[in-house]
Amino acid sequence: MGTTTPSRIQTDVAIIGAGTAGLHALREVRRANKDFYLIDHGPLGTTCARVGCMPSKSALHDAAVWAARRQLTALGVTGVDQLDIDLQAAWAHVRGQRAHFAASAADQARQAAGERLLHGRARLIEPTLIEIETPEGALHLHARRVIIATGSRPVLPRFLDSVRERTVTTDELFDLPTLPRSVGVLGLGAVGLEMGVALARLGVRVIGADQAARVAGISDPQIASRARECFDHLMPLWLGAQARVERARDDVRITAGKQSETVDVLLAALGRQANVDGLDLDEAGIPLDRKGIPVFDRATLQVGKLPIFIAGDANADRPLLHEAADQGAIAGYNACVETPLRFARKVPLGIAFCAPDVVTVGAAWDELDADRIVVGSAEAARNGRAIIEDSTHGLLRVYADAGSGRLLGASMVTAGGEHLGQWLAWAVQQRETARDLLAGVFYHPTLEEMLQSALQDIVRQIDTGASHPLGVLPLAPQDKASAP
Repeated sequence: MGTTTPSRIQTDVAIIGAGTAGLHALREVRRANKDFYLIDHGPLGTTCARVGCMPSKSALHDAAVWAARRQLTALGVTGVDQLDIDLQAAWAHVRGQRAHFAASAADQARQAAGERLLHGRARLIEPTLIEIETPEGALHLHARRVIIATGSRPVLPRFLDSVRERTVTTDELFDLPTLPRSVGVLGLGAVGLEMGVALARLGVRVIGADQAARVAGISDPQIASRARECFDHLMPLWLGAQARVERARDDVRITAGKQSETVDVLLAALGRQANVDGLDLDEAGIPLDRKGIPVFDRATLQVGKLPIFIAGDANADRPLLHEAADQGAIAGYNACVETPLRFARKVPLGIAFCAPDVVTVGAAWDELDADRIVVGSAEAARNGRAIIEDSTHGLLRVYADAGSGRLLGASMVTAGGEHLGQWLAWAVQQRETARDLLAGVFYHPTLEEMLQSALQDIVRQIDTGASHPLGVLPLAPQDKASAP
C-alpha cells in the first residue's frame, strides 16, 4: 500500500492553542492584518471557562449562599436548622453555569478564527513547519512565525495510580454528574483550597491535605496562621506531611502523619504542567530547560532567536488568566513585527476567592529583607463594616520600603480581599508610597478602611516626627489662591 502525502499550506502566523493566550494572540495577529491559522485539538473553550476560574466561582457563590442561612438565626428567624439542600440539584446548577461559560468561550474561538480554525493535534517537524493530524488527514503547515499557546493540564503523580478510579483531577471535577458524600483534597494551593471550601460549605465532608506547612502558597507566617484558623473549622487541614493513599474496599484511605480517614473520592489539586511535551520540540531543534519548557525571553516571549513565541500556561510562568491574556497579546504583537518589542510585566497578584479571600500582591514576604521594610497591619475585628457583616477574622499586612515608604507588596486573608488586592496591585505598579495612597479618599464604613489603617501604621513607623495630620496634605504655596 502507498502512503498519502500530507497536504501543504502556508501562512504568516500559526497559533497552536485556542485558549486565553491563543485568542489574545489571534486578536493582535488580526489587528496586524496577517494571515493565520489557529490550531486546537479540542475541546474548545478556555481552561478558565471549562475547568477553572468560572465554574469554581459558581460553586463558591452557591456554597456561600447556602452557608449564609446560619446568619438568619441572629435576626430572629426560626426553623433554620430544618432547612435542607438537594446537593445534586445544587451541583447541577454549578455544572449548568459551567456549560454556559464553556460554550461561550468555544463560540468565541470559532467566531474569531472562522475557516482558519484547524481541529487537530500539532507537532513541530521544524521550528516553522508544523504537522497537524486532523480528522480529514495530516496537514503540513509552514508559517513564518509560530505561537505556542497550548495551555496546561493537572499534575497526576504516580503514587495515585493505585486509586486512579477513585481520583478526579481539577479538570475532571466538573464532569462528575453527582457529588460524592466525602472528598479528600490533595493539594491546598489556591484551586484546592477554593474547591475544598466550596464543597465543605455545600455539605460534603472534606479532608484537606498538603505536604506544605501553609495553604494557598502563603509565605507570610502571620497570614498563614490566620488563614488556617479561618478554614480549619470547615475541613480538617492536614499540613506539613506527605499524604499516603490506598484502596479501602469501595473507598480510599488517606493518611498523613498520625491522621487517617476514608473518603469516597480524591480530588488531585497538585498543580499543573505545561502542555508542550506532545509537540516534539526537542526533535525540532528548539532549546528546552530542565523541565522541558522552551527557553524564552520573559519580556518578548520569544524562544531563543527563533521565530517562535510562547504564551500563557504553556511557558509555566504565572499561570493566571490575566497573565495569559497579556502574554498572548505580547506574543501576537511580536509575531507580526520584524524586531520583537520588550514589554514590562505587571505586578504579581494572586487571589483565592474563599470568603475570606486569600490574597498576595507584589513581592511576597519571603522575597523581602525584613531589615529594610516596615509592615502595616490591620485587623478586620477593628473594622466597622467587617463587624456589621460578621467577617471579623481577617488580617491585612502591607509591606513598604523602610526608607521611602514605597509600597512593595501585601498579604491578607479577609473579606473583600479581592478588592483590596486589586487596589494595592495598582498602587504597587504605580510605585506609590504609603503617604500617597493614604492621601486618597476612604469612605466610611467600608472594608477598604482596613487598608487605610495599615497605611497609617506604615506612615507612623516612618514619619515619627510628621508635622501635619496623617492622610491630609497641605496646599503648596502656588495652590493656596485657588483653594475652595
